[in-house]
Amino acid sequence: MAVKVYVVYYSTYGHVGKLAEEIKEGASSVEGVEAKIWQVPETLPEEVLGKMGAPPKPDVPVITPQELAEADGILFGFPTRFGMMAAQMKAFFDATGGLWREQSLAGKPAGIFFSTGTQGGGQETTPLTAITQLTHHGMVFVPVGYTFGAKLFGMDQVQGGSPYGAGTFAADGSRWPSEVELEHAFHQGKYFAGIAKKLKGSA
Repeated sequence: MAVKVYVVYYSTYGHVGKLAEEIKEGASSVEGVEAKIWQVPETLPEEVLGKMGAPPKPDVPVITPQELAEADGILFGFPTRFGMMAAQMKAFFDATGGLWREQSLAGKPAGIFFSTGTQGGGQETTPLTAITQLTHHGMVFVPVGYTFGAKLFGMDQVQGGSPYGAGTFAADGSRWPSEVELEHAFHQGKYFAGIAKKLKGSA
């Protein structure tokens, strides 16, 4: 039976969505792994999103909290809001109380990826503060660490990401994930899927 890896994200302008696509591709490259991409529900009215200049949502299925239990491993992606996850993703986690009561996610591996507006805007604090959600569910946090290799140490260009996971800088919204950031995302998906496969195989 295939190892199910879910890539679950929230994205206002599409930057996190772009990372999510690469992470899915990376996870799918591992033999025996079936990766699926989902987005969490939007909480802002269309009128507000329009005033913010947010583009229409992509044709990606919207996940319910209960569907998380079907996965063998989950990667969560979101933009930062003052150094923490966006409210839309927090609202989704807040709706997982039933899963918590049943401990449906306990023991499942989980990873995190993210987008920030500035270099000091939360490339570490955003995933760090998100780990509390995983901890209360008893999930096993799988950081990407420095397994991406030398490119994570690159200083010749601005690049997002950290040992916690893949990341990008959106700036004012006009900057899109760079080639290196997308490579990091692909690597995280592949690395995480390998870990999820090992854990399921040893269960």
